[in-house]
Amino acid sequence: MNQITGHGGNMRVKQLPNRCPLCGGGKKTGKTTFTAELGFGVVVVRDVPATVCSQCGEDWIEDTIASKLERIVNDARRKHHIVEVTKLSA
Repeated sequence: MNQITGHGGNMRVKQLPNRCPLCGGGKKTGKTTFTAELGFGVVVVRDVPATVCSQCGEDWIEDTIASKLERIVNDARRKHHIVEVTKLSA
């Protein structure tokens, strides 16, 4: 839900935190699939905890999860696999 604020002619639309900034849909806790193109190959990480828009499917990943994904991608880059598919473990 958007909230319109402003005084006089200065109207502004402010996104409420529980709404998607792209479509206005509701955000919910869920899982997503993360992919990273490495140039020589690709990394796919399944079952990544995320906040997901129930309307458009856009997702947001918390910083702690992003750090784990970064380690997985760096490990795959070091191994130089063409395709690496894994699940995020807790």
